[in-house]
Amino acid sequence: MPVPILKQGDVLIASIQAALSDRDLVEFRDDVATRVGSLRARGLIIDVTALDVLDSFATRTLRGIAYTAKLRGANTVVVGIQPDVAFAMVELGLSLEGIATALDLEEGLALLSQRSGQRGGRS
Repeated sequence: MPVPILKQGDVLIASIQAALSDRDLVEFRDDVATRVGSLRARGLIIDVTALDVLDSFATRTLRGIAYTAKLRGANTVVVGIQPDVAFAMVELGLSLEGIATALDLEEGLALLSQRSGQRGGRS
């Protein structure tokens, strides 16, 4: 199932609507890496609000997407991690270390805007 990726200004917004298979996650990773470069994105928001679980592969893939986007010039914010998902991640020792998180899309956009302002217009 492809993940919709929208462009708003210089920010890409990817909203994961349902649990993804490992194959879907890899396709999503590749799609994001391509689009960050081709659309010259400076920010990436990954919305996981609809997910009720983040397993180890999904967590590693999200980290990989964020690091890849960073290498391509875009900061990443993961938004919408549900309380139960956060508790489970902590219990399982999973982390999104080094990746910004926010409660929702609005807060994520504000965080990217703040980072952009701190770097003279570049995220």
